[in-house]
Amino acid sequence: MDSGKAAANRPLSPHLQIYRPMLSMIMSIVHRITGAALYFGTALIVIWLVSAAAGPSAFAAVQSIYGSFLGQLVLFGYTWALVHHAIGGIRHLIWDVGRGFGPERELLYRLSLGGSIVLTIVIWIVGYALKGAAG
Repeated sequence: MDSGKAAANRPLSPHLQIYRPMLSMIMSIVHRITGAALYFGTALIVIWLVSAAAGPSAFAAVQSIYGSFLGQLVLFGYTWALVHHAIGGIRHLIWDVGRGFGPERELLYRLSLGGSIVLTIVIWIVGYALKGAAG
């Protein structure tokens, strides 16, 4: 049998356009993206700490950037990535002990997504409340 003819008879691999996006697929991708975001977001914390050690003018410059609308938006996203990735880690821990693979799997995905959004908003509300109380 000719090798070219054998290759022509093999089925093609399905393409991504064929798959219907499922919550499990999306959450897996988001978990990886939030992990990468945490890697780069940690640089923001390092910059903030180094500026605090460098002196009042450096700290004020970084605070003005982080306090801007865009800076606050980035920090909000970083907070969500941190919370979402942590909750995803708890979900993986549940799987590591052999639980959560049945029908409750979909519930775990939904709880981790909703929980990360709610917890992020609560963290920011508490942060602004404490900021107002301190000033």
